[in-house]
Amino acid sequence: MTHILYVCVHNAGRSQMAEALTNHLAAERGLAVRAESAGTVAGERINPVAADVMAEIGVPIDGHHPKQITQEMVARAARIITMGCGVDAEACPARFLVTEDWGLDDPAGRPADEVRAIRDQIARRVDEMLDQIEASGRAGAQENLP
Repeated sequence: MTHILYVCVHNAGRSQMAEALTNHLAAERGLAVRAESAGTVAGERINPVAADVMAEIGVPIDGHHPKQITQEMVARAARIITMGCGVDAEACPARFLVTEDWGLDDPAGRPADEVRAIRDQIARRVDEMLDQIEASGRAGAQENLP
């Protein structure tokens, strides 16, 4: 199982959307990939506009809640992806984690059309990442053939 950890400051929007999209798309493809998300300063609740735009595409994040990042989450992750640090540069996870940063806009306080655009950027990036994981899995399987 490949574990992906998405990290942002509040874990209320981008990282929650990325977690849900990764788990949904990986399951559709039959990939052994599991995502979770966390924040460096976990918020109080999920961004309601993010929840609405995710429900629009049939990938609800109802029941999700912001989580504080833990060392266990970091240790289990094969890949750590930060979402961008436009919220609070001091709390930016990219400052203290070895990560790849997707540099996405923060959906907090934005209207639904802008949050949809962020969601769609996340979906494209998740899809590309899953393509890479799937391709590396096929390459590894071919290396093991007699």
